[in-house]
Amino acid sequence: MPGSARCIGIVGPFQTGKTSLLEALLHRTGGIERMGKGAGRVGDASPEARDHEMSTEANVATAEFLGERFAFVDCPGSIEFGQDMRDALAVMDAAVVVCEPDEKKVPALGLILRELEDAGIPRLLFINKIDIATQPLRDVVALLQPASRTPLLMRQIPILQDGATAGFIDLALERAFLYRRGSPSEPVEIPAADLGREKDSRFTMLERLADYDDNLMEDLISEIEPARERVFGDITAENRAGQVVSVLFGSAENESGITRLLKALRHDAPRLAETRARLGVAPEGPALAQVFKTQHTGFGGKLSLVRVLRGRFGEGEVVMGSAGEAGRIGAVVSVSGARTGRLAEAGEGEVAGFAKLDGIGTGEALARDSRPEALAAAVPPPPTCALALGVLDRKDDVRLSSSLAKLLEEDSSLSLAHHADLGEMRLSGQGEMHLRVALERLERRFQVKVSASRPRVSYRETIQAPASARGRHKKQTGGHGQFGDVAIEIRPLARGEGFSFEDRITGGVVPRQYIGSVEAGARDFLQKGPLGFPVVDLAVTLTDGSYHNVDSSDAAFQAAARLAMAEALAKARPVLLEPVLQVEIAVPSSATARATTLVTGRRGQILGFEPREGWEGWDLVRALIPEAEMDGLIVELRSATAGIGSYTARFDHLAELTGRQAEQARMQAAG
Repeated sequence: MPGSARCIGIVGPFQTGKTSLLEALLHRTGGIERMGKGAGRVGDASPEARDHEMSTEANVATAEFLGERFAFVDCPGSIEFGQDMRDALAVMDAAVVVCEPDEKKVPALGLILRELEDAGIPRLLFINKIDIATQPLRDVVALLQPASRTPLLMRQIPILQDGATAGFIDLALERAFLYRRGSPSEPVEIPAADLGREKDSRFTMLERLADYDDNLMEDLISEIEPARERVFGDITAENRAGQVVSVLFGSAENESGITRLLKALRHDAPRLAETRARLGVAPEGPALAQVFKTQHTGFGGKLSLVRVLRGRFGEGEVVMGSAGEAGRIGAVVSVSGARTGRLAEAGEGEVAGFAKLDGIGTGEALARDSRPEALAAAVPPPPTCALALGVLDRKDDVRLSSSLAKLLEEDSSLSLAHHADLGEMRLSGQGEMHLRVALERLERRFQVKVSASRPRVSYRETIQAPASARGRHKKQTGGHGQFGDVAIEIRPLARGEGFSFEDRITGGVVPRQYIGSVEAGARDFLQKGPLGFPVVDLAVTLTDGSYHNVDSSDAAFQAAARLAMAEALAKARPVLLEPVLQVEIAVPSSATARATTLVTGRRGQILGFEPREGWEGWDLVRALIPEAEMDGLIVELRSATAGIGSYTARFDHLAELTGRQAEQARMQAAG
């Protein structure tokens, strides 16, 4: 397996230069003639990414360096599009975590590093934009260390000229290099002025490595200089074991530090055998692959991006997914951004596209000859905002449903729900931009235009006092007439008890066959009470009535019950109820006070807050917030937490609503 391709994720916070780094890697390895800008980039290939000048989905590109093949998966940095990274974690051998010397982005860096740590993915930290850094590198690394639970290992120090970074000294090689814009760095002698700094920094690096190598620690204590091969061996072993995170730096825009990064990946990134061991995949067995992304185009059909973990796959082969569905590989293609090319087959370690693989989705393993066990399906986070959708043209109804199904297959962090009581189809996602991009894809790819609005709130109403009423339905037409007469009593029930119906008829004044009709009429009226909303938590008792031998019927008694309910509810002091959610907000401790302010400013009630288990420096704020006040909460929360705050919400109870808010709710019903 030494020749199998390695899969490297490129991840990092929003706008740290990940796609620029992909371009630099491809250019340096000869994969592209020049670094692209805008529409000329291999990465950010979709129209949505280019319109918004941000990555909105993962992009794949391949390269070859010094005889080694690499498949790079460039993942979006925005927390709203993070599911693509989670889905790709299973297929990565290692990740390059791109960051920059910016304190404001450290919290977001911490979230990404935690996901990699939890998944057991070896990683290198690449400090981008080093040409504009204003702090010493040692201070930058100290600034970044709180984001990583694993020690950061500084492997380079900068060479400064006129206050700017002009090159670097490799602490393992003990050699110096000067940057050349757009070209590999030039080897030079270590400047005399930097010799002392190099010795100190190298010793610090060796001390860190010696934490996991007792023999190296003995050599350092004995002042024995370790062999260069041993130092590189320790760096590789400890990176792969997740004991340290190597730190390199450069400038993707200027192509500085790119060759050194490629050499580090070639030397330090695990190979497929180690990734298989991490996933629990045996080296022998039927051909096996993992689907890490699904794409649908308006006319080109479905394309499943996979990494082959074992064996080989060819066009026309029948495979089975871990969910139990079988499919036929329509074609095997190479993928580089938006470009594809036909392949005869996909071999071990390679990333490829399988066309028209219906029935098998993202996160599934697929195998030839048998149904494989699932390997690593990434569970999407709960949604944080939603839009109510409607078609602008009724003939698009069917196409909207099928197009949304394809979008949900592409991105499992989107979800769709139908709210029959509100007559709404609701698309939920991870933020405003996430939903905006989804609607843009609907229109661009599938030519379906929709209306989008803020979802309505599921208000209810109930009664506060008992009441009684009589309903008499009498209608005479030619032939048989209609007659039904009922007397009822209603009373409130405790919150959450719903509806109950009791028959206290004596003497047969309402025949048995019409008792169910009275209950059906009462239930029907509850769909829309006097305030305009469904009625809950009340008991109805049938106490009296009368009938006609010829004119009474099921429909007549249902109508009589509705008349009685209308009169009784109007007298029973109806009151509006609003849904209240139990919300759990996760924020860095520095933002806890701001989070509580957001809650109280939305008519919320703080239940308490506590340290977030397993997350040093984070708190959980527990609160009750009316559903009507949740709109825009995620926007304000992320604004207060440098983009990393999150929450989960679930229904808790219904609460009485009066005053201005009740009037606004009634306006919703009238609208």
